[in-house]
Amino acid sequence: MEMNKSRWCRATLLLLLSLALRGAAYLQERKNYIVHLRPREAADGSVEEWHRSFLSQAAAAAAAARLDSAADGGGDDGPRIIYSYSDVFTGFAARLTDEEAEALRATDGCARLYPEVFLPLATTRSPGFLGLHLGNEGFWSRSGFGRGVVIGILDTGILPSHPSFGDDGLQPPPKGWKGTCEFKNIAGGGCNNKIIGARAFGSAAVNSTAPPVDDAGHGTHTASTAAGNFVENANIRGNADGTASGMAPHAHLSIYKVCTRSRCSIMDIIAGLDAAVKDGVDVLSFSIGAYSGTQFNYDPIAIAAFKAMERGIFVSCAAGNAGPEPGTVGNGAPWMLTVAAGTMDRAIQTNVRLGNGEEFHGESLFQPRNNSAADPLPLVYPGADGFDASRDCSVLRGAEVTGKVVLCESRGLSGRIEAGQTVAAYGGVGMIVMNKAAEGYTTFADAHVLPASHVSYEAGAKIMAYLNSTANGTASIDFKGTIIGSYPSPAVTFFSSRGPSKASPGILKPDITGPGMNILAAWAPSDSHTEFSDGGADLSFFVESGTSMSTPHLSGIAALLKSLHPDWSPAAIKSAIMTTSDAVDRTGLPIKDEQYRHATFYAMGAGYVNPALAFDPGLVYDLHADDYIPYLCGLGLGDDGVTEIAHRPVTCGGLRAITEAELNYPSLVANLLSQPITVNRTVTNVGKASSVYTAVVDMPKDVSVTVQPPMLRFTELKEKQSFTVTVRWAGQPNVAGAEGNLKWVSDDYIVRSPLVIPPKGE
Repeated sequence: MEMNKSRWCRATLLLLLSLALRGAAYLQERKNYIVHLRPREAADGSVEEWHRSFLSQAAAAAAAARLDSAADGGGDDGPRIIYSYSDVFTGFAARLTDEEAEALRATDGCARLYPEVFLPLATTRSPGFLGLHLGNEGFWSRSGFGRGVVIGILDTGILPSHPSFGDDGLQPPPKGWKGTCEFKNIAGGGCNNKIIGARAFGSAAVNSTAPPVDDAGHGTHTASTAAGNFVENANIRGNADGTASGMAPHAHLSIYKVCTRSRCSIMDIIAGLDAAVKDGVDVLSFSIGAYSGTQFNYDPIAIAAFKAMERGIFVSCAAGNAGPEPGTVGNGAPWMLTVAAGTMDRAIQTNVRLGNGEEFHGESLFQPRNNSAADPLPLVYPGADGFDASRDCSVLRGAEVTGKVVLCESRGLSGRIEAGQTVAAYGGVGMIVMNKAAEGYTTFADAHVLPASHVSYEAGAKIMAYLNSTANGTASIDFKGTIIGSYPSPAVTFFSSRGPSKASPGILKPDITGPGMNILAAWAPSDSHTEFSDGGADLSFFVESGTSMSTPHLSGIAALLKSLHPDWSPAAIKSAIMTTSDAVDRTGLPIKDEQYRHATFYAMGAGYVNPALAFDPGLVYDLHADDYIPYLCGLGLGDDGVTEIAHRPVTCGGLRAITEAELNYPSLVANLLSQPITVNRTVTNVGKASSVYTAVVDMPKDVSVTVQPPMLRFTELKEKQSFTVTVRWAGQPNVAGAEGNLKWVSDDYIVRSPLVIPPKGE
């Protein structure tokens, strides 16, 4: 009896242990992955069925690894597909246990798994500053203001009831449009002839009462910058007043909400890109951070953008806000336009006056009529010795600031408004934000909660010197409103990410600079912006800065070019934008960076966009999907790596790989050592049928550049001609590198290409 009882106990224990082990497999934490598959040779069954077959294999293999005979086969308790990608990415997104992920990695046909990562989110004056003016003549009207073109915006959604998204003057959606609209019960708005599609994805779809509605403000801002319709008397509390519009005010918008208020899931981004290509957009605008330095076959965004480009879709991406350090640029694939951020000639100006009579200009969006800091007040710096407080005013314990103007060090891209809130909470009545050395002359017009002025590093240093010279320093702050004609303009901002691209240093990145500083555009009320005392609930427009803002400017300009030249490829549009850009400011001097030094091409790309010239560039450097394959092979990605990007089998050994410098790009990076470098370029005539161009080289004297032939003669449109460029040192190599331009000059056109010799070691 005791023996039978003992056997029964052991059997029960083993059964419970088996059940526990089996249950543990189901209780494992599942994580989100993108599963990248190799292209399938035969299209048997649907894409979804093909994807599910990999999950079944993974589930069975994971079960076998647990010595569990009951594979779940991908049912409700097994791995779950989140997205089945079909147009821009070969693969799917799914929730997997660690065991299932390992099993998938070992499955034939699986290239790799990407764990889910989250990427960060990276106007009234800018159209006029860029030469876009209303009237019967000129590029803007000739392009029909972007009529008939669809811009896809991947961001935080949109506020459809905003007047910027009215459809006055717009045509119905183009024939063949496949987009869908998910707006439901939206008071005063929804889809119309302006917003012709709106969808939300993943976590972004459950973060508001109506999925595609913007609850952050960012998406509304970028959408209106790209293609907002005309709105008269746009301003923010009386500042930056004028008629607001996007770059392409009569283009259509399709909205893909892939971001919440603070982050964007890579799975949702790829799903949004996939949907946009299916829907039939012409331009994709992507104001989201990127994989910086990741080789392209490990970058899902670069892979998806390649397929979009192959479909004829122009992809405009933010360079990132990680400047001014070199090598920080993201979204660096050559089939994407990579956009840097620059200033305009508008300032929302303040004036700081010190007790010794010195005056310094700054900026602030908050300019109250009842100015508590208009008269001289005691000036204090919490970071000085003797205070138990921080230099950036994040902590003010021990600092006596009541009734004073407080000098605070900048926190960089954010935190300035929070500093003012802290100052006000401790009784301060005014604030001066001074830049750090690396931030130079870049100043933000912020919606402060008290009288404030953001001043440059140079001004801040002089204010500090004044404070150190007296025990009774005073300061006052005056408000000057909106000033047009500030100098120098344009300039590159400190935060705009710099080249070279770590993924492909032989391609100049960023490509172009656009307006990205203190940009006024449409706004959606958000509890993430409560700077004003009333919470800003009535704000229809708001000022923001970043490459997030410069990117939709270029997206809209690309839409104008697409409307005017519907047969141009994405590379031809990019070439037109780059080769007609400005390398000099409005006074004719070289464009400056945030230190007011000559901006390098690694800071500004080819230059600052000039859309009035881009519509008629004369010549273009064209590329198509197949032209990138030898370049990708030359990067050393191997057959598998190139296949993953190209979405089709590629054997690099069967073609002639080329160097980065040999890609027919509108700029040239010559990684010059002791031996000369010779590369070939081909241009297509899109200007006047009968035309003659002469090569003009502008380079430092220690660099020799030979162009053969030195003259190009065209007799018809769309005619192609090739030439070679040989670059060599005229003397001893310069470790600092060199920069200049190659120009093709005719009676009617100047087609300029940057020519860069990188510093030694880059």
